[in-house]
Amino acid sequence: MKKLLISVVAAMCAALAIPFSLAGCKDGGDVVRINEVTHSVFYAPMYLAEALGYYKDEGFEVEFTNGGGADNTMAAVLSGSADVGFCGPEAALYIAIGGSSDSPKVFGQLTKRDGSFLLARTPEPDFEWSDLDGKEILAGRKGGVPAMTFEYVIEELGVDAKLNYDVDFNYMTAAFESGIADYCTMFEPTAGDYQAEGKGYIVASVGAQSGEIPYTCFSAKQSYIDQNPEKIEGLLRAVTKAIKFTMENDAAAIAGYLAPYFDGTPEESIANSVQAYKDIDAWVENMAMKESAFTRLQDVIENSGELERRVGFDELILTDMAQKVYEEIY
Repeated sequence: MKKLLISVVAAMCAALAIPFSLAGCKDGGDVVRINEVTHSVFYAPMYLAEALGYYKDEGFEVEFTNGGGADNTMAAVLSGSADVGFCGPEAALYIAIGGSSDSPKVFGQLTKRDGSFLLARTPEPDFEWSDLDGKEILAGRKGGVPAMTFEYVIEELGVDAKLNYDVDFNYMTAAFESGIADYCTMFEPTAGDYQAEGKGYIVASVGAQSGEIPYTCFSAKQSYIDQNPEKIEGLLRAVTKAIKFTMENDAAAIAGYLAPYFDGTPEESIANSVQAYKDIDAWVENMAMKESAFTRLQDVIENSGELERRVGFDELILTDMAQKVYEEIY
């Protein structure tokens, strides 16, 4: 995956990122361009920070783009088509291992466990992870945190299943619907909608089984951080305030703010998705990553055979601003 990231940057494939910001494309210096790995209720606090006006309170607006994968997100950051990348920290880790004169640094963590749910083709009210023995699962791309976390789970449980890595993240649901594999992992609200339509049935939460891991984080090139410390701190403050709002309010109230970000998805479905993530304790309160969490992430990547060398915590992770913001708000 590291080699893929480098080649993608060289080819300038980051231009594939698709804007979806509610306000449309924005210009000027008071904008932070965030490329997210995918669009999901799993990242609710990031959208709430805009809906509640927290970014504007910090003196800037945000422009979201959908990378459709961590490789594209990191390529967008490295090429300059995005200021901030929001994806699994493994993408920045691979770049750090490969070496770069302006390597991206991870400066804030939002989610602390896998946000995907496992869906079967038929109802399985008495599902056990051992039921996956001999079955094929669409669990993400090789080298990505979703796939590696799933690998970690089934190996810890001694399950002998076949993971299909051939389908790009954005096409997994369509592939499953076409008949590929016995099970598929999906994020909300896709998982809930899929079940509501009778196409599949949620049988387990991957995150509830895998435990805590730094799953989705904010990163930016060191040069951008050095030149825009007020925006980085402001972003952290806005999202931390939104996390606090999420913790203190019920899912239905939150869904009302999120509805414009998920056009065509009923508020009830959004609320169910928010509640599902509340139930598995998906979000951090303090966006400063813990060194123990980073160590576990590298354990998971190493377990998958994707880690060329270990990276020191201080080599990749910045915590000072996130810690400062947390202490201010809490």
